[in-house]
Amino acid sequence: MVSKQVIIIGSGFAGLSAAAFMAKAGWKVTVLEKNDQPGGRARQWTSSGFTFDMGPSWYWMPDVFERYFAQFGKSVKDYYELERLDPSYRVYWPEGPMDIPAGLPALKNLFESIEPGSANRLQQFMDEAAFKYRVGIQKLVFKPGQSLTEFLDWELIKGVFKLDVFTSMKQHVHKFFRDPRLRQLMEFPVLFLGAMPEQTPALYSLMNYADVVGGTWYPKGGMYAIVDAMYQLALELGVQFRFNEAVTSIDITSSAVRSVTTGKGNYLADAVIGGADYHHIETELLPASHRSYSEAYWDKRVMAPSSLIFYVGLNKRLENIHHHTLFFDTPFEAHAKEIYVAHEWPKAPLFYMCATSVTDDTVAPPGHENLFLLMPVSAGLQGDTPAVREKYFDQIIGRIEQHLGQSVREAVVLNRSFAHADFKNDYHSFKGNAYGLANTLKQTANLKPNCRSKKVKNLFYTGQLTVPGPGVPPSLISGEVVAKEVIRNF
Repeated sequence: MVSKQVIIIGSGFAGLSAAAFMAKAGWKVTVLEKNDQPGGRARQWTSSGFTFDMGPSWYWMPDVFERYFAQFGKSVKDYYELERLDPSYRVYWPEGPMDIPAGLPALKNLFESIEPGSANRLQQFMDEAAFKYRVGIQKLVFKPGQSLTEFLDWELIKGVFKLDVFTSMKQHVHKFFRDPRLRQLMEFPVLFLGAMPEQTPALYSLMNYADVVGGTWYPKGGMYAIVDAMYQLALELGVQFRFNEAVTSIDITSSAVRSVTTGKGNYLADAVIGGADYHHIETELLPASHRSYSEAYWDKRVMAPSSLIFYVGLNKRLENIHHHTLFFDTPFEAHAKEIYVAHEWPKAPLFYMCATSVTDDTVAPPGHENLFLLMPVSAGLQGDTPAVREKYFDQIIGRIEQHLGQSVREAVVLNRSFAHADFKNDYHSFKGNAYGLANTLKQTANLKPNCRSKKVKNLFYTGQLTVPGPGVPPSLISGEVVAKEVIRNF
């Protein structure tokens, strides 16, 4: 019997995941990727002896990765080595630095030293978050969003109030803690989900559980080690990859995909899975008559932020720095409003620094430092110019020098920036977003863009603009969810 053929557009985490599951099911799988390597936003860049992860840098939810590889008879350790970071990360407040220890017992001690009585409240908070994590990560995220009947699950129904879907993360956190630093610390993980804490359902305190109990880890070689592992697995399963081959059109006959066209050829398909930007596929690759959503629909979506990123190489090592550092030394609320409400360039931005060379001596030349600097900004901003980027680089470096009490600027030997224009050019990213669709209540589960086209019967979608949402673990799950939907419909 001739195998059915599926074309997957894009080789980000979701595309790689979908490819592996489709191949496991016996399909002939071809992945078309416009860039020269797999990974999508998680590509790798090397220059002058430095190796940078271009996108995601936090390894949370190790159980999701283990579950993924286990479904193919593999284990994470078959591909890469993990190290748990302790402290998990450092935070710079206006009052000074605070190291966030790994594990709940140590964190409870820290909380108690700041706000008496908060250790017990933290335990209660985490007990509730553990339930949400179990239900959310083991049940909710695997729903394909095709029907409300998917949620007719007894555990979901009886636990609906414990899931805190209708309470905001901000209200939930403020119920437990008074100190502004502790509140901000507990609200920070939802920034990965792309919305302000007051707009994010308290269900997502499951992210705190992932942070504190699941732990912050580092895969040796960087986050690209995950991409390479998934790529190698896909190759082992017989998946074929075509790099430097951007899709130019999806060819429709009788409301079904017949083939996919690139600048190098035409590929027949029984089904197509779009792992590239959903909006781009709809508006640029499909004829208008076969688009599920209007431009007005897309313009009303609440997007997660974009980012201004700097990949920086130093010709010296810095003293007393950690792998992850959050600079929360300016007003959190002001920057959040500039991202989500005013949609303007920030005046005094919060930012994040990842120094992988603290943990991994393979990512920089001996005696050098590898810095990844990220400033979240609103998606869709105009004015992404070299001058604007340089202004923020100077501001960020100045604040790092101020907090560390060390010179940094004079040690810079490599500096590459990446922002809106690059997200659009490299990934066809809608409004130049970095993280996809914000996980607000009105954009959860069935209220996200559907993982199955409404007008093309064999066209499906995966990734951070559809279910279950933004982030690396959800992207792995998204690929699995859509693969099961394709298989179920054939």
